[in-house]
Amino acid sequence: MLLSLVLHMYSMRYLLPSVVLLGSAPTYVLAWGVWRLLSALLPARIYQAVDDRLYWVYQSTVLFFFENYTGVQILLYGDLPKNKENIIYLANHQSTVDWVVADILAIRQNALGHVRYVLKDRLKWLPLYGCYFSQHGGIYVKRSAKFNERDMRRKLQSYVDAGTPMYLVIFPEGTRYNPGQTKLLSASQTFAAQQEFLCKECPTIHIHIARIDKKDVPEEQEYMRRWLHERFEIKDKLLIEFFDSPDPERRNKFPGKCVHSKLSLKKTLPSLLILSGLTAGMLTTEAGRKLYVNTWLYGTLLGCLWVTIRA
Repeated sequence: MLLSLVLHMYSMRYLLPSVVLLGSAPTYVLAWGVWRLLSALLPARIYQAVDDRLYWVYQSTVLFFFENYTGVQILLYGDLPKNKENIIYLANHQSTVDWVVADILAIRQNALGHVRYVLKDRLKWLPLYGCYFSQHGGIYVKRSAKFNERDMRRKLQSYVDAGTPMYLVIFPEGTRYNPGQTKLLSASQTFAAQQEFLCKECPTIHIHIARIDKKDVPEEQEYMRRWLHERFEIKDKLLIEFFDSPDPERRNKFPGKCVHSKLSLKKTLPSLLILSGLTAGMLTTEAGRKLYVNTWLYGTLLGCLWVTIRA
């Protein structure tokens, strides 16, 4: 009987993270909403500090499943700052979980609560979180001519003026997935299967970091465009070398020293216990279950109304 239970739990190992993370969404948004009301008359910096801490709780729960639960190996190359600092994080965009890689680096700088994203506009319609990401400091952008750049600049400037801690995540390449390119998708999936990218139980993630001081980044738009293009040329060369180097010794690794970085359970397990415990406690009573369902329903509707008005 015990063996059957173990086998059953193992077969559901990929379902459990989704159930916990999605299931705790109303709990998280309720906690944030209560704090938003209580802090209405407090200085903005106090609200921001607690909001960042709440965000840390949720995102470290994500990392519990992504790192501790899966057993993934994180290999770091380059120059990861040891101290917390305001940064703009520019990265290539290869998959839908690239945002988790930003979290992986942020928690190693004790800056997980400061992570804020530049997001695709359609993500603002996510239930509950679509509205919250904007409240936490996320910025929604459009590729079309309807995108209001002035509003984006004004919002960013307001964070600078308020001294808001920023670990601002931007993917300049945008989405790398086009469902219309069926041949390319098929070839990509075949390659992934051959390389066992989809089959390994404990995959390894190689992350190369290049820290660039603010004074070395050009401010004029023309030079900034050229500088950004050059940075991505460097990145593409690194990836070509990583996957296709003619020298087998240089393949499947980046140049320079590699550090195997393992995330301690102390960083993630308490958040998991807090969030899942609060959710389980809410679901044990009839009043709690009604509040839970109503949060999903009315919270989503109010959130969509808010982002519609604010768009």
